[in-house]
Amino acid sequence: MSSIRGKDTKPEMTVRRALHACGIRYRLHAKGLPGRPDLVLRRYRAVIFVHGCFWHGHDCPMFRLPGSRIDYWMAKIDRNRERDREVMAKLGEQGWRRLTIWECSMRGKGKITIDEVIRQTIEWLEGSEVELEIQGNHPSR
Repeated sequence: MSSIRGKDTKPEMTVRRALHACGIRYRLHAKGLPGRPDLVLRRYRAVIFVHGCFWHGHDCPMFRLPGSRIDYWMAKIDRNRERDREVMAKLGEQGWRRLTIWECSMRGKGKITIDEVIRQTIEWLEGSEVELEIQGNHPSR
């Protein structure tokens, strides 16, 4: 697991390149903020997390528990989910707007185009909504 990337993942890099191409500037992995968000957009008082569906236990077809060591993986994924909730609450208390872009929005059967992901992101940045999740088009489990 030491070779699993925590930052600069393919989905994160795709979002970063597309936002940069649209003229949106950001900071990366701000150490001073809870959870070290993937992107920090101070101008909008907003943070963006690009989450992998497996590691963050997203309720989508891309999340499937491994068949071995089920207790270990359940505990790990549950702790990641709990930490995500805590981080989002702390950022909210500090006045940050929060966007989560799920991996399934860019990969898998229910993916949407990167143009659509970026359109929704920019619309959210320019709007007043405090929190948003962008995910793929898949039926709820």
